[in-house]
Amino acid sequence: MERDRVFSGKIKQKGIFNFKDIYEFLYDYLIDENYDVFEDKYVEKIEGDSKNVEIKWTTTKEISDYFRFEVTLYWFIAGMKKVKVKQENREVDMDSGSIEVKFEAVLVKDYENRWESNAFLKFSRGIYDRYIIRTRIDDSELKLFQEVNELTAQTKSFLSLEGQHSIP
Repeated sequence: MERDRVFSGKIKQKGIFNFKDIYEFLYDYLIDENYDVFEDKYVEKIEGDSKNVEIKWTTTKEISDYFRFEVTLYWFIAGMKKVKVKQENREVDMDSGSIEVKFEAVLVKDYENRWESNAFLKFSRGIYDRYIIRTRIDDSELKLFQEVNELTAQTKSFLSLEGQHSIP
């Protein structure tokens, strides 16, 4: 198995957001894009009247029997408190604090380790990757980059809209 990092980025926002909504939005978005989502970590720490949350998601999507996309999301939420905000002439519960989501995307080649059983196959995979399927690798890396770039943009837009429509 060989892993090539294709994307690394983050978004950070301080202010008003709805944690439940952004959590569901990202989960649904990834499921709609045919990713399997695994929550590897979810930790809440209460500090006074606020809490800090740390989450790690690993998501995977098989592209072929040779390629798999892996996107990892690291969430860091600091100082999250429940607040009441006025939204369209009514009061709603929202969250206030600092939210950061880091996105990392990796193209995994030979994720089933079919080419790892002996030295000759490992050597052959190097030739296969470098000369025979180089274009497929480049195309897959570009597709993964575009998908995660769009995911990042959608997340940013979602958080911006929530922040704008919420007036304390």
